[in-house]
Amino acid sequence: MPNALITGGSRGFGRELARALGETGWTVTIDGRTAATVREATEPPTGSLHGVVGTVRDHDHRVELARRAGDLDLLVNNASSLGPSPLRDLASLAPSDLHEVFDTNLVSPLALIGLLLPGLRARAGIVVNISSDAAVEAYPGWGAYGASKAGLDHAGLVLAAEFPDIAVYSFDPGDMRTDMHQAAFPGEDISDRPLPESVVPALMRLIETRPPSGRYTAAQMMSEAT
Repeated sequence: MPNALITGGSRGFGRELARALGETGWTVTIDGRTAATVREATEPPTGSLHGVVGTVRDHDHRVELARRAGDLDLLVNNASSLGPSPLRDLASLAPSDLHEVFDTNLVSPLALIGLLLPGLRARAGIVVNISSDAAVEAYPGWGAYGASKAGLDHAGLVLAAEFPDIAVYSFDPGDMRTDMHQAAFPGEDISDRPLPESVVPALMRLIETRPPSGRYTAAQMMSEAT
């Protein structure tokens, strides 16, 4: 039975991906910052979904995730921080805000990969780093988030070159109707954005077809499926 770990898997896109993997025979470990969201994401109990409460920024939590997950076929670094809401211009962000965003979106995923790398290599596994178009486009207000995701994209390319026995992908799901996207546009109606579950098949296709390591978008994967 294939084994996966999804950070930030108690809500939004991570939760829907965890459920889809569980329904297709995967054992999936997720984490989330509150017991309530983790419990909701892993109910009803099926034996395929397991939850751990904590934040990926915490070293002890990362160690516990690695212990609970074991050797992996798939790691999805989905946990992300947008930064302050409403969005602010880059020059006005406090150093503490920058540290929080970069720690969550770049430093902590790399630290987790380091802990899990031996098991991933043993299974010729896959690492998926959830990215954004803000990593490649300059949007006012999205500077910290976009720069952290750009850094993670590049780090993924380096890891793929250093460890060619695993696949490392940056995956851009596009805009979705999630809590984080709503926080980027407080008070605005984002009901025109697609639901997270509608994007899951694109990432499932990426995992199943295992193309060369690199950056892929949901739109690209779905167009190649038709």
